[in-house]
Amino acid sequence: MKLATIRTADGGTQAVRVDGATTVALGFPDVGALLAQPDWRDLATNASQGETGQALEAGSAAYASLVTHPGKIICVGLNYRNHILEMGRDLPEHPTLFSKYADTLIGADDDIKRPAETEELDWEAELAVVIGAEVRRATTEQAEAAIAGFAVLNDVTCRDWQFRTREWLQGKNWESTTPLGPWLVTPDELPGGVRPALAIRSEVDGEVMQEDNTSDLLFDPVALVEYVSTMITLRPGDVIATGTPGGVGHARKPARYLQAGQKLVTEIEGLGRCENVVVADGPGGSR
Repeated sequence: MKLATIRTADGGTQAVRVDGATTVALGFPDVGALLAQPDWRDLATNASQGETGQALEAGSAAYASLVTHPGKIICVGLNYRNHILEMGRDLPEHPTLFSKYADTLIGADDDIKRPAETEELDWEAELAVVIGAEVRRATTEQAEAAIAGFAVLNDVTCRDWQFRTREWLQGKNWESTTPLGPWLVTPDELPGGVRPALAIRSEVDGEVMQEDNTSDLLFDPVALVEYVSTMITLRPGDVIATGTPGGVGHARKPARYLQAGQKLVTEIEGLGRCENVVVADGPGGSR
């Protein structure tokens, strides 16, 4: 099953089920609100065209951020084995975690706002885990059951701000920089299920920058739900961004960064793609 949040003509949003070329409205303002219902799977599966709202053509739908106001966005750093080893580092014993805020999120086709305050805007293609049930100190079985599905995310980062201090938060939380979508795909549709093995890639203006497979994750989605839920309750609509493979601009020699006018494409096999144009934001011209 594929679920999405689309924009409506009145300026709002609504959760939909994506059935091939059409969408079926589900009667909730976004996927997060749907997931908050204990019977969300039945509600989404059984909704039919005309019962909860008019169906739209999926190709013409304007996708909002999959979850518009997640309570938590937890991100993982350095989580692809090949990338860690090629950097000459030891495999970590525990995940490196940081947070993003909901105001960073945009839809799958929205513009990425390039802050005037940065010279080093970078890309990070990531598999996003979306939580579908409340869980605390999850066992492996509970963690598996708590995963509603997966989506595409790009943790676009201001590197010069990220490395001002040893804490990364200020480089990761610029407004309207992080695409999340276009759909949530439930694990039953994916090879590997709750531990999906999917090709992941990013492109800038058609040039491939990152290419890997989510099977290379050191801490897989289930392990991350177990780990994060040990310290805090995970709730429906929360998002875990699982980390990025090698190929980011900051690690290239010479380094490369996103400029206004460029198009960033983030794609994961079976989950769709985000296509986002970079636009200048803030004072100081059109860089």
